[in-house]
Amino acid sequence: MRIYYVEDEKDLSEIIRKYLAREGYETTVFYDGESAMEHIDDQVDLWILDIMLTGEISGYDLIKALKEKHSNSAVIFTSARDQDLDKIMGLELGSDDYLAKPYSPRELILRVKSVLKRHLQGRVSEIVTYADYEINLTKREIRSKNQMIDLTNKEFELLLFFLKNLNTAFGREEILKHVWGENYYGSDRVVDDLLRRLRHKMPELKIETIYGFGYRLL
Repeated sequence: MRIYYVEDEKDLSEIIRKYLAREGYETTVFYDGESAMEHIDDQVDLWILDIMLTGEISGYDLIKALKEKHSNSAVIFTSARDQDLDKIMGLELGSDDYLAKPYSPRELILRVKSVLKRHLQGRVSEIVTYADYEINLTKREIRSKNQMIDLTNKEFELLLFFLKNLNTAFGREEILKHVWGENYYGSDRVVDDLLRRLRHKMPELKIETIYGFGYRLL
């Protein structure tokens, strides 16, 4: 499960990130609304949004943008301000839960598990077809001629990124940003390695190599 956590208190955000990682969640942290807004189109299971953020973009602005994009992501709001007002505002905007500061990491983890469980149960299965592949986006399952194709989480995220952006060329750096997240530090050659594995498992994917630039799915 992929979580985006938007919190400008760096000490708190690092503590929560470690707790989420310990529970097996792939977590990316943003310290302001502006950097988070750049990833509003990403495929994420849950956003955890602090209402008051450094900069001009608040948690309210982020959830409004998510709803305008018809995002399937669940949302948990956190706030240290007037609890009743923020809770009402958050729920009216479409948040799934609200947590007042200060809160314990364990309490947040319990809320995260509860929200994700409800969200997944209520989500309609979404099927995408490409060539002979039937791709269930909700269950993250792929079938070809009644045979299951097993992908790693990163392989599936790369496939999903290409499917959402058919016929659009992307450089390695941009693919890294969308699939690995802003906090990844390492060689962009991991894109080539991951793509090679994806091509091997799904040979009917028409992934074009654009030499000196990157890739696109036709």
